Amino acid sequence: MERLSFDEIRDWADFEDLVASYFRHQEAVPSNSVFQVEVLQSGKGNDGGKDLLIKFLVNDSVKPFLRTWIVQCKFYERDLRKSDLADVNIPSLIHQYGADGYLLVCKKGIVNTLATAFEDLNKNCRFGYSYVIWTGEVFKEKILLAPEALLKQFFPKYYLSIDVFSNKL
Repeated sequence: MERLSFDEIRDWADFEDLVASYFRHQEAVPSNSVFQVEVLQSGKGNDGGKDLLIKFLVNDSVKPFLRTWIVQCKFYERDLRKSDLADVNIPSLIHQYGADGYLLVCKKGIVNTLATAFEDLNKNCRFGYSYVIWTGEVFKEKILLAPEALLKQFFPKYYLSIDVFSNKL
């Protein structure tokens, strides 16, 4: 059986579409408390650190509330460095869009200085914003739990290998 690999994703635009689709599919996950998702993509060109703006309508069984995330997608062939985000003031960006947090989704991994920078942001933020990083491995684990349609659309080789395997059982 084939392994799920980002090698099936052609470029940064497809990777960004994958991330956007992943979030759009969250409404369909029965165990989620998310019952409405709006995904706004920034499009081509300089995005200022925001590829996606994700708005979730969440129900905590008492009262529905809106949760907003700024998402930055990085399709680099190497681990991401702190300097790769040097031109982005992440707390200001969160404030500008009225978001609750910033999610960085990477194709590969991250270096320690970037991890430390996000830890510091989480520890020192007096506004309660959240700063989260999904490395490629973490994102792959999440994709594997997503609805099958996502796998079929973005990972056709992988999808065929698991489909063929499951038909042999």
